[in-house]
Amino acid sequence: MILEPIINLVELCAQKGVNHAILSPGSRCAPITLAFVRHSEIHSRTISDERSAAFIALGMAQQYESPVALVCTSGSAAYNYAPAVAEAFFQQIPLLVITADRPPEWIDQWDGQTIRQTDIYGKHVKGSFTFPDEYTHPDKIWHANRITNDAINLAMQYPPGPVHINIPLREPFYPEKNESFAFNSKVKNIEILQGSASLSDDSKQKIASKLKIFNRILIVPGQQRPNEKLEKVLNIITKAGNAVVITDTISNLQSEETVNFHDHFLGKEQIEEKLQPDLILSFGKSIISKNLKLFLRKSKAEHWHIQEAGQSPDTYQSLTQTIHCTAIEFLNFAESHFQSNLEFVSNWKSIDQSIKNSLPNLLSNAEFGEYSAISRVLKAIPDQSKLHLANSMTVRYVNFLGARRQEVICNRGTSGIDGSNSTAVGCAMTTKESVTLITGDLAFFYDRNAFWHNYDTPNLRIILLNNHAGGIFRLIDGPAKQPELEEFFETTQALNASNLCKEFDFDYNLVHDEEGLDLALEDFYKSSLRPKLIEIKSNSSKNAEILKHIKAEISKKLENF
Repeated sequence: MILEPIINLVELCAQKGVNHAILSPGSRCAPITLAFVRHSEIHSRTISDERSAAFIALGMAQQYESPVALVCTSGSAAYNYAPAVAEAFFQQIPLLVITADRPPEWIDQWDGQTIRQTDIYGKHVKGSFTFPDEYTHPDKIWHANRITNDAINLAMQYPPGPVHINIPLREPFYPEKNESFAFNSKVKNIEILQGSASLSDDSKQKIASKLKIFNRILIVPGQQRPNEKLEKVLNIITKAGNAVVITDTISNLQSEETVNFHDHFLGKEQIEEKLQPDLILSFGKSIISKNLKLFLRKSKAEHWHIQEAGQSPDTYQSLTQTIHCTAIEFLNFAESHFQSNLEFVSNWKSIDQSIKNSLPNLLSNAEFGEYSAISRVLKAIPDQSKLHLANSMTVRYVNFLGARRQEVICNRGTSGIDGSNSTAVGCAMTTKESVTLITGDLAFFYDRNAFWHNYDTPNLRIILLNNHAGGIFRLIDGPAKQPELEEFFETTQALNASNLCKEFDFDYNLVHDEEGLDLALEDFYKSSLRPKLIEIKSNSSKNAEILKHIKAEISKKLENF
């Protein structure tokens, strides 16, 4: 069959665990689309908007922890994948990005839907591959098979991430009416048997020896999925007074033993003097808190980063050692070699506990706005819900509010507002548990095509904070002081979600105050045949005032520390 390498590509996807595909309609990609649709072991869905499609695939791959295939036609369709591809690269989420292309002789010849697709995603993919442009010679078929194996294997190797296969195709694209696709289960499958990096005896001796000189240790987990074993060992370490564990909400390791309210007190010099570490231990990916980043960058402590392989970031400008193993292996070994410092741990925990005790009263006495609304919403979310947070103020508010019970998901690879809706939709397609998205109005309306598809997501719940502006700019000194703030930074808009909810058949509730929100939340998580959305209307300038007031009150309470 003339399309044998494409059929084999799909068969290899199935054999290697790529069991889900998000397809966007087009003519040039028809043979690839049909091969995915006709394979019995692959669940294919079609999403018309490529930008949304890619973020939906990202949301799925994040949960499955295995690659999801993306397929689109030639031309600008491929470029629309770029934001999600970059996000997947920095979040280390595996995607198999497959783009149909014109044959090479037609590039730059003003042929329709033709752009320069080779290496289109630049350095934001782990690898970029181009299929042969014809399959008449056996070596061409062998080459296509080798590319497919290399690409899928690379996507899954640590650190996982997106890979790109560009496939030039000539007409005819479509099989004959009654032509079937014969998938060959004996197609050559090049397997990789993966191990994990482990500490050698020599490395253990060096680590144990170095740990003897440190007794003010900060453990800083970055973004990752929940891990009960990690949480357990971290709690043991901090209970023993051996280290302080500082957790942002996206670490998914917050507990009663960790420091969760650091965003409220870091940045205050008189407090920071008592909290200086001599060793920073980090693992996972990025953190949210700018105050924490600045505190660690000013610190004179050594910084050890723990990861299985790959390039190590120097986020805090003090990296002195990279340790190639899993975080759980390192901590299980290092636990018995930490030097206890109860005073250091107590300094951190007492400040953290003070804020934890004060914040609920400050919120209950504050005017109704985004801050108090999110606090009330978080109390209503079921423990087993997946919690998606849009960027800008939403994720920061939740970080201010401390520990979460739910798995927290946020696109912090590139930290853009694009794709928040779509990522949550992709997640909702992987589970029957409720998936809650808390989002601001700009992120929500920017990605409204996330809901433009034919698939049921009755478990999706959306909390829309609509202040009709990009409120975060009122909290940044630069734009907040400019006369052009409202038009050119906040980009004030007058939209609400009522029409969107009618178009996409969502349950819709508009609230303006605490009573309305509490009433709307009463049955928000009851089973439904369709998604539900609560729109919380507030004022951007008032939200900024409330946040500044609460910060000022907390600062007063910290004067005694």
